[in-house]
Parts: sequence; C-alpha cells; structure tokens
Amino acid sequence: MLNGIPVSPGIVIGKVLLLDSRMSAVPKYKIKKDRIVKEIIRFTKAIGKTKRELIEIQRKFVDKVGETHAAIFDAHLLMLEDSSLIEETIEQIRDKQFNVEFVFFTVLEKAAKSFSAIEDEYMRERAADINDVGRRVIKNLLAKKHINLSNLREKVVLVSHDLSPSETAQMDKNKVIGFATEMGGRTSHTAIMARTLEIPAVVGVENITQKVFSGDTIIIDGVKGAVIINPSSSVLEKYLKKRAEIKLLERKLSRLRYVRADTLDGQKILLAANIESQDEVHSIIMHGANGIGLYRTEFLYLDRNSIPSEEEQFNAYKFVAQKINPQNVIIRTLDLGGDKFISELGTPKEMSSSLGLRAIRFCLKQPDIFKAQLRAILRASHYGNVSIMFPMISGLSELREAKMFVEAAKKELDGKNLLYDKNIKIGAMIEVPSAALIADMLAKEADFFSIGTNDLIQYSFAVDRVDEKISYLYRPNHPAVYRLIKMIVDAANEADIPVSICGEMAGTPASVLALLGLGLFRFSMASVRIPEIKKLIRHVNTNGAKKIAKHVLELSTGKEANRYLRSKIKKIISRAEIEVYG
Repeated sequence: MLNGIPVSPGIVIGKVLLLDSRMSAVPKYKIKKDRIVKEIIRFTKAIGKTKRELIEIQRKFVDKVGETHAAIFDAHLLMLEDSSLIEETIEQIRDKQFNVEFVFFTVLEKAAKSFSAIEDEYMRERAADINDVGRRVIKNLLAKKHINLSNLREKVVLVSHDLSPSETAQMDKNKVIGFATEMGGRTSHTAIMARTLEIPAVVGVENITQKVFSGDTIIIDGVKGAVIINPSSSVLEKYLKKRAEIKLLERKLSRLRYVRADTLDGQKILLAANIESQDEVHSIIMHGANGIGLYRTEFLYLDRNSIPSEEEQFNAYKFVAQKINPQNVIIRTLDLGGDKFISELGTPKEMSSSLGLRAIRFCLKQPDIFKAQLRAILRASHYGNVSIMFPMISGLSELREAKMFVEAAKKELDGKNLLYDKNIKIGAMIEVPSAALIADMLAKEADFFSIGTNDLIQYSFAVDRVDEKISYLYRPNHPAVYRLIKMIVDAANEADIPVSICGEMAGTPASVLALLGLGLFRFSMASVRIPEIKKLIRHVNTNGAKKIAKHVLELSTGKEANRYLRSKIKKIISRAEIEVYG
C-alpha cells in the first residue's frame, strides 16, 4: 500500500497502464555548421505540428466539459509562442551546435526549474505544463507516436510519473477509470480535470512508477489517498465490498433529490451548492440543490493570459442565473491572490501570499477590473435571483468602500439604460477573525453573511491549509472555531439578517451536527455532498443538536471535539457513509 494526495473521490479497481511521461532518452550529438539551418527548420515544423495537435485536443475537450475548463490549453498554446523559449533554443543551436532535441530539452529544464523553485503551489504546478508542451515537441522531433488515451480498447488505471492536462483531456472516462501519479498537487490542472471528469485520482504517490508494471491489478482510493498494488484476495474483497457500499449509498441518496431538508422537529434547512463554473449547473440540479450559495468567479480568470471581458462575465453569470431561477445565486466577487492569479496583471510575488493582496483587497486596488465585474453581475441580476458577496472582508471600511463601487457601477448602467435588480442584496463573507470579532457592526451594513470556514480556520490557527507539513494543525472541529462561528451567528440573528456557511465544514456530517446546534440553517457545499447532508438533517432534532453544540463549546481540544462528534454521528448514519463523507 502506498499513500498520496486524494484529489478526486471514488474507488476503482483495475489493470495498470504504465505511461512513461518523462522526457527521457533525449539524444545528444554535435552537428556541423551546414546542418544548423536544417535543425532550426525541424524545430519550427515540430512547433507547428504540436500547435495543431493541441488545438485538436482542445476542440474535443470543449465538447466534453465546456469552454471554461478547456481554456487551460490556451496557456499551452501560448507557451509554443513564447519568444524567450524559441529564441533561446535557436540561439543555442547556433552557438553550441548540438541537435535541436537536446538543446530544446535543456532550455525547458531551465524554465521548469525556475517555476519549481517558486514558493507558491499553484505556480510550481506550471512546471508540469512546461514539461507537457516540451514533451510533445520532442516526441514530434523524434517522430514518436503519442499514446492516444481516447481510443483505448479496455478499461485501465493509468499510472505515470506525471499526467499532463492534455493527456487527461483525451481520456475516455469509460475506459480510463482512475489514475495515480508521482507528481502533482491539489491545485494542479490534472487534479482539476480529474474532478471535472469525475475520475478517481491520487497524486503525489512517491516512486509508484518503479513499483508497478502494466497489467498489474491496482486499487485507487480517491477518498483516503491510498493506492494498493496487486492486493491480496482479502484486501481485494474488502475494497470490492467498500465500492459496492458506496454505489448502493449513492443510489439510495439519489432518491432524496426532491425531498425537503427538514429536521425531525420541522425546522426547514436550505442546502445550496458551491460552483466554480457554469458547466456545473447540471450537476447542481441533479443533486437537488436549493440554489447556489457560492459562485467562485475567479475561475473565469484562471488558466488564461487575458482578463475576461465584462460581456464574457455577463454571459456566464446570466446563464447560471437563468438556469437556477427562481432560486438564489450568490456570486462572490473576484478572489484572486493566495494560490490564484493571472500573468497579465503583472502582480508581484507577494500576491501569492494568503496574507497579501488578495480577494477584496485586490479588487479595491484594481478599480477597472472590479467595476467591470460588478457591472456584469448587476446586468445578470435582471435575469434571475442574484446576490453579490464580497470575500475576505476584514473590517467596516472595506465593506463600505466595496458597496460604494456597487453604487458607482449602478450609475454607469443607469447612464446606458441597462437593466438590473435595483434591490440586489449585498453580503459579506466572514472568513477573517477580525470580521468575526466585529460581526455585530458588519451585520448593520450587510444584507447577509456567509461564513467561509476554510480561511477562517486557516487564519485563526496560522496554518497554511495547503502545506502538508503542518496540516495536522488544521482542525475544523476545534472548539475555538465553533466559538467564532457562534459569535457570527448570534450577530446575524440579532440584526435579523440571513447567515449561511459555505466552507468544507458545511459538507461534513460531524460538523453539520454542531453547526445546526449553533443555529445555522443555511449550508452551501459541493453538490455531490447535498444528498448525504440532507439525509443526516432529516434524522436530527434541533434540540438534540443544541445540546451537542453546547458540549463541543465546553471542550478544550480539537481531538476531543472530533471524537465526540464522530461518536454522535455513528448513531445516525452508517459506517459506509462515514467512510465516504467523513
């Protein structure tokens, strides 16, 4: 058994197809002066052929999952037009008189190492993109055939040192049932695509390519991050049973799609969905979500080298608003920064910090970008039930300034006689401890609150939640977290404004038990979580939840609280459900 990072949930059992995705066996030899021009011509032809291949892959991927996710290939195509890479390769061919494959390989290695040395995880993952593009060019130079993952004859589990976005995009999910790689992280393009295609995957599995052969039997546990090679009959039987339990559970839960999420004593609970793109609307509807509690708009800006226009944003927001109408769509304004930013802005390295120029801070410093987005959201509000939410509000001055931008955007639309909801609701995302501490003040000037527990926990414990070395300190069920949440809920109730929760805690049964007891009746989560949380809620009494929450607030450690909540949850849901949903 090997362990890695689970990036796409599910359990698969199948035969290994081992890919050699590293740029190995690149030939190196001296060339004569009269050969230099021919080498350069070979290089330009290989670049052209690679462009055509990527354009074709992108076209097919658009048909699979839509333009939003397929846009990552724009960045790959731009790499093939990068003058620094191309000019340096041609210059070295002339100066050092080595064959083009070797020269291009060394230039790519230098560029990839530069990205790998960057502290920010998202930027480190771009080294994989460079290797992907370079590998294709070199294979074309060497006239090697690419493995076509869209035309496999049998079902396989892919194992590779790395699996590029273009390779992932070609996958036929009916044939590629899962994959494991040595490289990658939660924010890599490959991980994002795996989730989009709903293919179970584990990345960061050390030395797995040295421990498997094509044809081996392998188990991928995308829930726990485990990979089992050539399992014994007893282990295989265990995972076959676990997989069957999960499939049965999914079928049972699907029946709850149109059932109300009411507690045993009749308290109505609203379960909304978190989304990253308009392509996810179908999944939201299929899982029975009560609207969208968090639309992460920054994903319109990522994996591209240009800022989306107001019109492009308007069309995306309008599409979602119309599809979900009359249910509410809460659109969070741009949360660039941290591990998410785009190259066109020329932002400094400081922006990669979770404590730096990100979210509302970034928007207030970029008024043209901010107002364009606000105009797009306002225009979309004419076509559905839309609300605006500002991320990472840390104090009253930020909320007031952001609201002033909304008023300015409204005046601009009025000047053009463009329609929008004059009474659009404006909310604050409470995810910074300072905001929690003055929630009573913020509640007087916001129409609603949404608690972002992912960052609230991160900032409360000074823990980078993507740093595996200190992940043990990231304790969602710590009593301190619940005390902060209680402050926010009490402030919202006192001001008579709605309050919801949209972090990962909203989709975790053990946490939901305590949150219900604190008076939270609105939850927003990944749509696949909704049926299970709905089932849990329908088996809970609010008075019982209040007692559970009161006890948690009196505990002293996260471990104690977690143990206590899990003991309570075991009395409500089955073992299989605990295994799947935590």
